Amino acid sequence: MASRTSTRSRRDGEKYSVLLPTYNERENLPLIVWLLVKYFGESGYDYEIIIIDDGSPDGTLEIAEQLQKIYGKDKILLRPRAKKLGLGTAYIHGMKHATGSFIFIMDADLSHHPKFIPEFIEKQKEGNYDLVSGTRYQGDGGVYGWDLRRKLISRGANFVTQVLLRPGASDLTGSFRLYKRKVLEALIERCVSKGYVFQMEMIVRARQLNYSIGEVPISFVDRVYGESKLGGNEIVSFLKGLLTLFATT
Repeated sequence: MASRTSTRSRRDGEKYSVLLPTYNERENLPLIVWLLVKYFGESGYDYEIIIIDDGSPDGTLEIAEQLQKIYGKDKILLRPRAKKLGLGTAYIHGMKHATGSFIFIMDADLSHHPKFIPEFIEKQKEGNYDLVSGTRYQGDGGVYGWDLRRKLISRGANFVTQVLLRPGASDLTGSFRLYKRKVLEALIERCVSKGYVFQMEMIVRARQLNYSIGEVPISFVDRVYGESKLGGNEIVSFLKGLLTLFATT
């Protein structure tokens, strides 16, 4: 299977850029990079990993520099910024340096397992989708490591967004996705949201522009190291952003 996929990769010549925004991920970064290298290597697809660190005080950038020495500057690109400037701008910053025609976005905290990457690529090829989104709410998808309260918040938020926005995708707030590069560039130009609402707006704008969306069931696992960045302020911002999208789309 790996050999067949590798042959196909060499034939189509596609390259995949992985954008990894980081903030205080020194424990998680070595493992997520190792897993990315492993699964891209086994499947035979050409790739690069772009780490966009936003001034992490825990030494994440120093760890990234060590990883670059191990795996090479052709596979690990470091594009740090001085401070936290938001997820959307991190993607814009990363895309400026990406050389792939397809772009993965995913979390660096091990919530998204790179083992699903070959499935994303095969799904995209299957329907020539403009974007492929990981879903926790279809097929074998699921969430692990969350308490009941957080599961209820997630399910409730997804239900409300489905009712209000009718996006044509089952998981709006997930952040494990594969985009055609030109599609991601077009969507980011139109998105105005920040934080957790940004991912939701990307799907809504994709629907408006009639982009095709494929889905791959994924297992979302809560972070092992570090603290979750989801708090009360983020929930309030999410609700405000949801109402804004409802009123303007």
